[in-house]
Formats: sequence, structure tokens, C-alpha cells
Amino acid sequence: MPEQIRPTVRNIPIYLIALVMTLVPGLAAAGWSVAQGSAPASSYSAESTPEWIYTLQKNDSLASISESLLQNANDGHRLLAHNGLPSNTSLKAGQSLRIPIAWLKRQPERARVSSVSGNVQHISGADGRKTALTKQSLIRVGDELLLGAGSATLTLADGSELRVSPNSRLMFNRLTQYGKTGMVDTRLRLHKGEVHSRVKPLRESGSRFEITTPSAIAAVRGTSFTLQANANGSSIQVQQGAVDFGRPGKSQRIPAGYGASVATTGSERLRIRQLPPAPEINPVEQVVSQLPLELSWKTTPASAHRIDIFETSSGGWVQSRSVSSSQFPIDQLDNGQYEIHVAALDRRGIAGLPSVIPIEVELQAKTPNLLSPAHDTSVDDDMPEFRWQLNGSNEVARVEISQDETFENLVSTSEWAPESRALPSRALSPGTYFWRVTTEAGGTSFAASEARKLTVNGSLPPVRIININYLDSQVRVFWEQADSAQKYRLQLSEEPSFQNIIKEADVPDTAASLRLIPGRRYFVRVKAVSQGPIASRWGPGRELYLD
Repeated sequence: MPEQIRPTVRNIPIYLIALVMTLVPGLAAAGWSVAQGSAPASSYSAESTPEWIYTLQKNDSLASISESLLQNANDGHRLLAHNGLPSNTSLKAGQSLRIPIAWLKRQPERARVSSVSGNVQHISGADGRKTALTKQSLIRVGDELLLGAGSATLTLADGSELRVSPNSRLMFNRLTQYGKTGMVDTRLRLHKGEVHSRVKPLRESGSRFEITTPSAIAAVRGTSFTLQANANGSSIQVQQGAVDFGRPGKSQRIPAGYGASVATTGSERLRIRQLPPAPEINPVEQVVSQLPLELSWKTTPASAHRIDIFETSSGGWVQSRSVSSSQFPIDQLDNGQYEIHVAALDRRGIAGLPSVIPIEVELQAKTPNLLSPAHDTSVDDDMPEFRWQLNGSNEVARVEISQDETFENLVSTSEWAPESRALPSRALSPGTYFWRVTTEAGGTSFAASEARKLTVNGSLPPVRIININYLDSQVRVFWEQADSAQKYRLQLSEEPSFQNIIKEADVPDTAASLRLIPGRRYFVRVKAVSQGPIASRWGPGRELYLD
């Protein structure tokens, strides 16, 4: 019996809720308004110029520290003075130095594409060129992503992850790393759409992660949250950690389990609401061997729920659906590991805290049974119908046709489909073939039936000579290839009627060399030869002459 797992609810502990309620009066209410600027400013200041504390390692020296950490390698003595140390100080391992963030080396760091699906345009900040986003694309400062029906998952230099929803527009204003300190400065602008962010805890106070919208700014120090922007305003939902959110200079700290919104125009009041709690998902099998998987959860007061499915390894968005019931059939997944998120939607369509369950899909293809044509039979139809019986679930199949039993070079196939009959993709020339059916399940599991022999009756087309090369007393003759030909028969005559044959030979390839007597006229012709009862015809003769 496969192991069953129960969903984990991503929510904040009771003691943390109590602490937050103590610090922020009125937080227990389901929703309230805060006048912008009415509360104390956040402890996180975007304009602060903090210092970074570096602890010296073994073999560190003032010169090596200056070279590896500072923008100006000649500022070593200035660094000593900043720390109140004389210029002749001998530094030792374990000693700490205060380094202003502004002095540290900075280099741009590119964001990498973990996954992409559908229509996503990558607009270069350097020249404005538009290209399709791929997994090989690198996102640089000034670049922009314009998403239509597609989605993309990006990984930043510090390992933070961004999942960009369809119909979004996201610009990368700053992607900076402070040398070897591990600190980063990431600033993005979400013009429209939705971004799911999982931000690594920022190291030291000099790190920054901000996403601005046309109406708000979200400043983060390590959290999981979702941000939306449209013409009417911006909204945020915090699943873990906390986010400072609001109009620039007037933000409020939004804790986990809460969301906030601000309008583009009109009232400057920040609307803060408690998010719908995570639904309780009924247990499911951890390893799924057959789809669809019937996902269900306990009934909640919400009228609708949102289901998001992500690839575990890449974070790629696989599916996103809203349903009005308390169940959802999951299908059309390839083999692999996934995270399934289920969240209740409030009356404005904003998702609450998600319940998350991991699953692993392991579909197995099974060998099909061949039905017709029978083994070693002949047919008069150049588009014969092939039939078989599928023995697995969630399978697609195709027929494969080859001239030999190795199936290394396929002559024709059918399209992959969940069907049990198919026609070849093109007409088959007369000849002898081998056919089989291959099934596929989950994108990685394949199974093939035994091979059957089939002869297509008819006559092979005449072979036409396409080129003749003369070299001294030799003539090189080339002709076109014929499907189903096992070899070719060449005839040489001194008469165009080929009544008297001087030479006849079987050739495995589509070329032959002839040695001729200069000053005499010859005629050559070729026909294809196939195994079995397949008739063949001679192609037109060509005249040969050597001076």
C-alpha cells in the first residue's frame, strides 16, 4: 500500500500570532484601514547606509582584504582609520573590521531562468531587442519580461526565486552583489500582473530586496509572498515572514497570514486584511501511479479555491486553476515531483494561505497487444490501417514502420495519441516492412511491442539517372534513391533498345563506375530491386560517350 501523506498547512504559530497582535493593536480583526503615515516608520530604511562587519580569517592581510572586498584597493589605510586603528596596525585572525557598505565592491549579477512555458518575451535593456525567453536566457539589469499566456520561474544570485504569472510585465532595475560578502541589492518593478516570491533571508543590514509597482513598494528581508499590480492598485499576501508594503515612504509591516492593498488613485489608506486560512486537504497517495488524481479538501466558507501545481526541482508553474467545488482532478502530468498548493479565495478573488502537499508521479508504460495486420501478410493498400490494444492507463501510442527489424531508420510513423488504431503519416511504397507499436506514459516511460512483417504490393517506380561524370577512361553514373529498394540493377548496352546487353550488375548504392572504350557509344539504365513479390521497372536509358 503506497505511503499516505497529510498536507502541511503553511501558517504562523499561535505564539507568533499573539506576539504580532500585541505589537500591532487591532490585528485580530479580519480587516481594517490604516491611514498612510499614521503609524511609525518601518525599522527597515531604504536610505540607510549601514556597515558590514568582517571577521578576519587566517592569512588575511590589509592588502588582501582591500583587494577582495573594497571598490578601491588603495583604501586600506582609510579602512583602518574608519575603525580607529593606527596605520601600522598588524591585523590578526578573529579580529573584526567595520566596512561601510558604500565602500564594498559591487558587480551586476544575472538572474537565471529555471523554467519557462508559453509565450514569454525577453526585452533587452541594452538595445530593446525582443526575443523569446528560454531556459538558456540570462536576465541582466535593465531587462524586462513581458508575459502573455506563458509563465516563468527565475532564480536570483542569492538563490531567491521569482514565479511570474501570465499577463505580467516585470522589469529588473538592479541586480547587484556586494563582492564576496553574500549581500545583494535587488530592485524590481512590476508594471502589471502577479509575482510569487520566495526570498532568501537577507544577510546583514546592507542587503535589499524591493519590488515597486505603479502604486506601492514592497521591501523584503526574507519571506514568501505574492504581489499583484493592475490599473486600479496593488495588493500583497504574505505567507511567511513579513513585508513592508505601501506607498513609498509610508509603508507598514505586513506579517504572515495577512494581506494588504492600496489604490492607484484616490484614498491613500492602506487596507489590511487577514487572509483566508489554509484549507485542510484530504490525504492522498505520495506516489501516484495512475492519473487523474482526485484531490479534495474539507469544505470552507470560501466560494472558490485556487489550485497551483509547481515542479519541485525547477519551481516551474505547471497548472493554475480556480474551482468552485471542494475537489479537483489532477491529470496531464509527466513523471516527476510536484508541489500542489490549494488556497481559498476571498470575495475579491485574492488567494489566502495555501496548504501544500508534495506528490511524485510515476506512470509506467505497458507493452501493447498487436491486432492487425497479421504477421507476414501482404496488402494492396499503400495506407494500411494498424490496430492494437493498450494495456496501461494514461498512455499514448504510435505505430512505427521500418525496413528492418532494428527500427533504427523509420520509414513512417503515426502521431502520438491515446488511440488504438492509426494510419502511417505517408503512403508506403511497394516493398517489405516491419512494424510495431510504442507506448509512452509520463514522458519518460516507454514500451514497445514485438515486430511484425508486412509486404505492400505494387511496383517500384522507375529509377532515373541524375548525373554522369567523365574522368579519363572511366564514367561515374549516379541515380536517385528508391524507397523499399534492397539494391539496384544496372545494364550497359551499345543499343538504345538494350537488345544486346554488354554488362549487367547488381549495385548496393546509388552510384557505379564504368570503364569504357573511347570513341564508342554506350547506353546505360538502372532499376530498383526489392525482396519479395515486388515488381520493378527500368528507368530511362542515358547515352554515354568517351572521346
